[in-house]
Amino acid sequence: MKSKDTKDTFDCGAFLANAGLGRRTVKLEPKDTFFSQGDEANTVFYLQAGRAKLTVVSQNGKEATITLLYAGDFVGEESLASIPGLRLATASAVNSCIALKITRDEMIHEMHEEPEFADLFLKFMLARSMRTQADLVDQLFNSSEKRLARILLLMAQFDKPGERDIFIPPISQETLAEMIGTTRSRVSFFMNRFRKLGYINYNDRIQVNKSLLNVVLLDQLPERNSERPPLPLTGPVLSPAISKVKTILEPVIPIAKTI
Repeated sequence: MKSKDTKDTFDCGAFLANAGLGRRTVKLEPKDTFFSQGDEANTVFYLQAGRAKLTVVSQNGKEATITLLYAGDFVGEESLASIPGLRLATASAVNSCIALKITRDEMIHEMHEEPEFADLFLKFMLARSMRTQADLVDQLFNSSEKRLARILLLMAQFDKPGERDIFIPPISQETLAEMIGTTRSRVSFFMNRFRKLGYINYNDRIQVNKSLLNVVLLDQLPERNSERPPLPLTGPVLSPAISKVKTILEPVIPIAKTI
């Protein structure tokens, strides 16, 4: 039996890179699912390569994308709860993915036995919590145009070290609309606007340029009213409305004057 002093050093990278006791490597093609909403929560996945997303479906069948996942992320951590339950969301591959599937028992065992691994997982959970809070603040206080800029930058991983213009994985305007809480037509309008301003380029794939950071960090847009194109609220639009209001109020005005 090895003493505490001679115990082999635990290698987090090796553990998460290779199959072994209680864990195996799985490969997924685009749109394949890691797990589905309502499944038993009994495993954790570590994404080694590729991109994935978490989606939820409401009781009336409406689907929404709640977050994107990248290489180095864990997914399915709810299975570590003291009383495991059911999956609250569906995790699916955006492009080809390779992941390590770890059983709940093995995950708990390693976290108890290996402080280095427990620290790694705790740092991930803290980072995810901060990201969730940032998402909430973004949804509450920022315009839909700014929310779109932020999600494009996150997909291009501009929050990671290094400066570069990068292509993001294929994603539909419908999915982007779900993520920022607006309509597909609004996303199309903003995407065309970003392209004209040189913030992005796209034909088959979207390339995000560093200049898009100005929208999020410095709130720099050429026009103050960036939310939507101007609406014709004069002339033929207002005149009929004013006429109808006068017709409705004419019988009320004499009564109001006597009060």
